[in-house]
Amino acid sequence: MALEFDTSFDPAYGRAVTVAPDVQRITAGNPSPFTFHGTNSYLIGRETLAVIDPGPEDDAHLETLLMAIAGRPVSHIFVSHTHRDHSPLAARLKELTGAPTLAEGPHRPARALRGEVNPLDASADLGFVPDVALADNALTEGDGWAIRTVLTPGHTANHVVFALEGTGTLFSADHVMAWSTSIVAPPDGAMADYMSSLDKLLARDDRLLLPGHGGPVAAPGRFMRGLKTHRKMRERAILERIRAGDRTIKAMVAAIYRDTDPRLHGAAGLSVLAHLEDLVARGLVATDGEPAIDGFFVPAG
Repeated sequence: MALEFDTSFDPAYGRAVTVAPDVQRITAGNPSPFTFHGTNSYLIGRETLAVIDPGPEDDAHLETLLMAIAGRPVSHIFVSHTHRDHSPLAARLKELTGAPTLAEGPHRPARALRGEVNPLDASADLGFVPDVALADNALTEGDGWAIRTVLTPGHTANHVVFALEGTGTLFSADHVMAWSTSIVAPPDGAMADYMSSLDKLLARDDRLLLPGHGGPVAAPGRFMRGLKTHRKMRERAILERIRAGDRTIKAMVAAIYRDTDPRLHGAAGLSVLAHLEDLVARGLVATDGEPAIDGFFVPAG
């Protein structure tokens, strides 16, 4: 199944956009190759609100959020994961509104470090600790709305998505986005976890996904099946490169991502490493010791 991305998105900086009944989207002005046009924050409710992913530490974005809140009480601040484009503003919003923060937990790697320096620490909000730690399937009820937590590790170990109960709407954060695939980069992320979480979402019957970046996914089942196929094709491409004689991640990236923005090649290398960790664990690829970014990879057997 071919995967078609939708990059037709108007961020509407500085104002709130209604994207579903009682749901508004506010996009932060932090565009980049990794964030598309910026991070989406969401307001849920009419009288008393919930906020999902307050966003980066940014005065202008905070001002826009407060304008959209318009003096209404905020009862909950949900955080999907602890990257610096999603969680840092939670602290200031909590101080201003008195609302507790809710998330799976603090930032942590998906696996233990292997004598390496984590290159992803710069993108992690290591200071965030939620007031409420959310378990899988936890239901949080507010004023006229209820949000169910769905744990979806993969992009990060503590990644979650939030289902607006009874509406078919799911806030998919960075796990599923219409404009691009999610970055899965060890040691913070894990490909096996990502694929398992994708299957978990495929088993649901959501009708609308509202991602952390870019516009909505209106046909979630078809799109996520395409995502799964895309990941499997990437896995096959890596296996083919190894069988063709490529032995390093650098060589694989040069071949597989030759048409990709060079600024993304570092992230691409970590994505290849995520696949290789899974392939080694499944006995399809061999390497000396644990898979590493500078490792030497050969066909198993």
